Amino acid sequence: MKLSKRLKRQLDFLCEIDKVKSVRRRTLLMDGSRRENDAEHAWHLGVMALIFSEQSPASRRLNLLKVIKMLLIHDLVEIDSGDTFLYDDKKRAAGALKEAKAARLIFGLLPKDQAKEYLRLWQEFESRKTPEAAFAAAIDRFQPVLHNYKTRGRVWRRAVVSPGQVLTKNKHIADGAPALWGCVQKFVKDGIKRGYFAKR
Repeated sequence: MKLSKRLKRQLDFLCEIDKVKSVRRRTLLMDGSRRENDAEHAWHLGVMALIFSEQSPASRRLNLLKVIKMLLIHDLVEIDSGDTFLYDDKKRAAGALKEAKAARLIFGLLPKDQAKEYLRLWQEFESRKTPEAAFAAAIDRFQPVLHNYKTRGRVWRRAVVSPGQVLTKNKHIADGAPALWGCVQKFVKDGIKRGYFAKR
């Protein structure tokens, strides 16, 4: 079977990213039965972006397709770099360089124009400077907080994460979706009362 170079590169990329379904995150499914994978995370974020788009301060001019593209591709780098737990500061510092290298590798499989577009989108997401990136990053951080709250803090307790860490690490949610930041603050406050955080 003869394929054009462009189509072959696109197929190679799509076959490679199937591996994202095997990248396990620390986040538990809301029923607590198992850890979610990166593909499930990306799907959930895409739906959240559709539902919560009105929560962006830039909702009237928000490019929602761009947001969804960012959310679908932002964790593809973890195929090569692995998932790094948000509250592990040592691994996260080293992880940023690994992720940048992995982004060039994974998006480099695509035809040049698409490789350039998706690498640029990934970098924009990481920088959180545009309204779309700020909103996408807010959704990305809100989702695991919601899961942790719904699973009674199982991951927070196991990793000995403090309420202060949750608030500090996720405070940029306020930039992209202020109402969701209000939810996070309420989850943390209620979580303290209910014992969702380990005693230090």
